[in-house]
Amino acid sequence: MLEALAEYRRTGRLSFTPPGHKQARGADPAVRDVLGDAVFLGDVLASGGLDDRLSRGRVLARAEELMADAVHADHTFFTTCGSSLSVKAAMLAVAGPHEKLLIGRDAHKSVVSGLILSGIEPVWVEPRWDAERHLAHPPSAEEFAETFAEHPDAKGALVTSPTPYGGCADLRAIAAVCHRRSVPLIVDEAWGAHLPFHPDLPSWAMDAGADICVTSIHKMGSGLEQGSVFHLQGELVPPELLKLRAGLLSTTSPSVLIYAGLDGWRRQMALRGWDLMGAALDLAADVRAAVEAIDGLHVNDRADFCGPGLADDFDPLPVVIDVDGLGITGFQAADWLREHRDIEAHLTDHRRIGAQLTHGDDPETTGELLAALKDLTTAAPDLGPAGRVDVPPPSELRLAQVSLPRDAFFGPTQDVPVSAAAGRVAAEMITPYPPGIPAVLPGERLNEPVLRYLRTGLAAGMNLPDPSDPRLETVRVVAER
Repeated sequence: MLEALAEYRRTGRLSFTPPGHKQARGADPAVRDVLGDAVFLGDVLASGGLDDRLSRGRVLARAEELMADAVHADHTFFTTCGSSLSVKAAMLAVAGPHEKLLIGRDAHKSVVSGLILSGIEPVWVEPRWDAERHLAHPPSAEEFAETFAEHPDAKGALVTSPTPYGGCADLRAIAAVCHRRSVPLIVDEAWGAHLPFHPDLPSWAMDAGADICVTSIHKMGSGLEQGSVFHLQGELVPPELLKLRAGLLSTTSPSVLIYAGLDGWRRQMALRGWDLMGAALDLAADVRAAVEAIDGLHVNDRADFCGPGLADDFDPLPVVIDVDGLGITGFQAADWLREHRDIEAHLTDHRRIGAQLTHGDDPETTGELLAALKDLTTAAPDLGPAGRVDVPPPSELRLAQVSLPRDAFFGPTQDVPVSAAAGRVAAEMITPYPPGIPAVLPGERLNEPVLRYLRTGLAAGMNLPDPSDPRLETVRVVAER
């Protein structure tokens, strides 16, 4: 991709096609001043621009082949619509309307969107709940085996690993469970773009025997936002079928800029991945030790996340910091860091913030983070009382699925006061974001503990982008006959 772009510029090819900005010449001067002309110079058609109208130069195909080789996959597909598209394509390639797919209930909202669009029947596999820390880890291989025994007609399974918190599943064991039944395993590895490139990181999906792996290169890699790839190996899912199903969702106007970012990440990791990931791991170890030494803060580490009933492995680069000892919420901590120290935290919940480290960080950036965290501990007593988020126990957090998500979402609905919503069947998603794991899915029967959790969370600063009423005074439910 990068070589083709360089050649495109060298030849000075004149295009009478989209994009209409014509290599920045038609762009507004104020936009050019902010974005720079390089963005526009790299924004060309993929076919009939970077490559010819029949793609005879095989620019994209060759880039995908090189990516597959770099990560030990049989086939790789690029997408410019993020892993939200990639995971939907993977689901559609494994199951169809009214067919069953085993899915960990800690799945991302994009998986639920895939269920709504496809009509697939989800069979939820329980995550391993940490009731003390109020978070979920990926389901165990044993849970998948037991659920398959109850639903032998399921077409495959989907598991999320790593989670946004860094907890990882035993993918090799889950793949073995699936393959004993000759059905494929999909791994939503959106947070794992870096995993193939250093032995001290958790095993990644292709090496563990998964059939399809979805990866966001923009999250932990060097790609641009929306840059995603999905990898395929084995014979359980034909590559032409996966490509066909992805074509239902993909744009016909893909961004060459995003393609180039994907291709450039592959080149960077193929040449220097071991060194870059090793340096990131060393830096993360130093940061973790330094944060742990700050009074009132605790870094969740392997001892917190791994063990019986918890995660099987652990990625140390998402530095998840518990601020409960400061008497504040993660929402308050993130807001203070942004407003007073120009520091952006990633993951935020009722007691934690996430400081995501990558190979792009260095002692200077982490030094600013550590200084800001020390200042936060001084400021915390003046931030006001922490809003209490009433997090229910796992037994009350899980809602019963009583209809297909698609049927509930597209069927007759009505908006009811939240005070009257318990016992009704939800017709919309309600998702704390980040990390983007829905607390409520269409087709689930609402209960008072979950509604109270969402109301108290919203009052404390939780971000709920999904519900039709952003104030959550009403909830969209399935209309009663």
